[in-house]
Amino acid sequence: MNLLSRFDATLAAHQISLKRTTTRVLQINLGKKCNQTCAHCHVNAGPARREIMTRETMERILAWLDGTEISIIDITGGAPELNPHFRFLVNKVKFGRTFLGAPRHVMDRCNLTVLWEDGQQDTANFLAQHRVEIVASLPCYSLENVDAQRGDGTFEKSIRALQQLNELGYARNPALKLNLVYNPSGASLPGAQSELEAIYKTELRANFGIEFNHLFCLANLPISRFANQLRRDGETEKYAQILLENFNPHSVSGLMCRDTISVGWRGEVYDCDFNQMLEMQWRADKPQFLWDIDANHLNGRAIATANHCFGCTAGAGSSCGGATT
Repeated sequence: MNLLSRFDATLAAHQISLKRTTTRVLQINLGKKCNQTCAHCHVNAGPARREIMTRETMERILAWLDGTEISIIDITGGAPELNPHFRFLVNKVKFGRTFLGAPRHVMDRCNLTVLWEDGQQDTANFLAQHRVEIVASLPCYSLENVDAQRGDGTFEKSIRALQQLNELGYARNPALKLNLVYNPSGASLPGAQSELEAIYKTELRANFGIEFNHLFCLANLPISRFANQLRRDGETEKYAQILLENFNPHSVSGLMCRDTISVGWRGEVYDCDFNQMLEMQWRADKPQFLWDIDANHLNGRAIATANHCFGCTAGAGSSCGGATT
């Protein structure tokens, strides 16, 4: 089955044109170095990875950002906090040129356990002081499921990190947002986001006294490490069929690729983080870097699609902010 042509044909059958709108979010990948090696990771991140964004590249991104009206900076990795220039970037965004008179909003996609790494002891305080929104990975509220997906001891460290963040005011002070991210462990789609959020809140509050704002449910995309898992389990075709059969045309309007620019650790631009991992760049002949594009002239630009796009458009949809419908 040719999923690439099938996805394009599916959009056409529903008279959907997948194109960019006004850019609202700049998502910056600071590199692939991570303190964890998760079974589902689409970045294929881990402790041995050496790809990391330099300060020079950050400065070029910041200079470009100053000339735009982009209001949200979404920082990801790997574990972005392990980049030695992470705090430089946050400081420059928060205290640099304002957007319509207010500081730009900064989000940190944190795996929680990184807060216990050497040299990271005051990272939680830094994030709170700079009012950085935290989007934290916690694929389940039980020890067994989390450790199976992310390694022994991960759940206990994650719970302690969440408790520390609550003590600093996260999810209690309206200015300190703490959102959690759920993704299934195998070849299935996430359950209903609102129902899972209610369960998470009940379980984490009752068992650990933890509060958070929202739960984002993300589907696993069949690329990189999760694709390898599907092949090992003999479930590649099964999962592809699940995604095809659950295509939801109403999910498309909320996809991140429509209003987000994804930037790789070297500064290249992509339509989304998944395209970035597949190296689906904006130009086929050579890399195109962020500082070479005009943010004011991207409306209507066609978005690059491939097999994995069914993962974002199945069921309730899946994007960086969770379900899209």
